[in-house]
Amino acid sequence: VQLQASGGGLVQAGGFLRLSCTASGGTFSSTNAAWFRQAPGQVREFVAYIGRSGGTRYADSVKERFTISRDNAKNTVYLQMSSLNPEDTAVYYCAATFGLGVPKPNDYWGQGTLVTVSS
Repeated sequence: VQLQASGGGLVQAGGFLRLSCTASGGTFSSTNAAWFRQAPGQVREFVAYIGRSGGTRYADSVKERFTISRDNAKNTVYLQMSSLNPEDTAVYYCAATFGLGVPKPNDYWGQGTLVTVSS
């Protein structure tokens, strides 16, 4: 499975963006998918997860602001981000796994898309 993330960019604080991650080369509907992010000088952190059955989980820092969804017909998972603040500035990565739970480092990962939130 190859993952292609897109949708990042520069946005002002309080604004919104929608990230997309499109999969190819596999049965996307059979995967659990997630978004992670890595801010400059920080470790990569979990952002949001959506299971193959549609169940979702979020990091506390993005609850009520971010929404993860998927469209299996388009082999795409989305991350709708609102009320963005400068602390959300990071490279956002999508990941997918045919296994259980949240994707692991040895699962399938996209190349990342940069989100920059200006104050």
